Amino acid sequence: MIADLIRKNRSCRRFYEDQTIDLGTLEDLVNLGRLSASAANMQPLRYILSCNPGINAQIFPCLGWAGYLKDWPGPKSGERPTAYIIVLGDTEIAKDVGCDHGIAAQSILLGAREMGPAGCMIGSVQRKPLTRLLSIPDRLTILLVIAIGKPKERAVIDAVGDDDSIKYWRDEKGIHHVPKRSLNDIIVGIHD
Repeated sequence: MIADLIRKNRSCRRFYEDQTIDLGTLEDLVNLGRLSASAANMQPLRYILSCNPGINAQIFPCLGWAGYLKDWPGPKSGERPTAYIIVLGDTEIAKDVGCDHGIAAQSILLGAREMGPAGCMIGSVQRKPLTRLLSIPDRLTILLVIAIGKPKERAVIDAVGDDDSIKYWRDEKGIHHVPKRSLNDIIVGIHD
């Protein structure tokens, strides 16, 4: 059921680096993004795929990993993603991609979870160095990077506590806790 898949699809930031993701899997995932809704059906998204360990090692330092985990610099060696999907906008097709990249990225991540891998949608990207590294043409702009790999961490959904904090955190066992507001807190009107 889709609700179970959505609950299972948490941002994963630690992976089994020795268990690779192949190019065919990445292509299958991007195909899910391709089939997703697009504003005015413009389809301005483009993708760069990497499952190459050498390139991945150069992509990794261009990414910010977990803003709320101040003492954690990101996955250590052995826990890094084995694949990346760089989501780009083609400015010759559309100057503004609206929310297309979010829709496509969610489709990609849900597809990954259904297949077994997990991922993390990363917006904190050092775009200039990554653009140079991947020789991205000027007409393409980096929108997001999706890290993919076999998950090495467990994430759980918690209710937002009395302190009203939505900051995710890790407990002493390394379990990643993601506070979510209640349904009653987010529905502000009902017209029945």
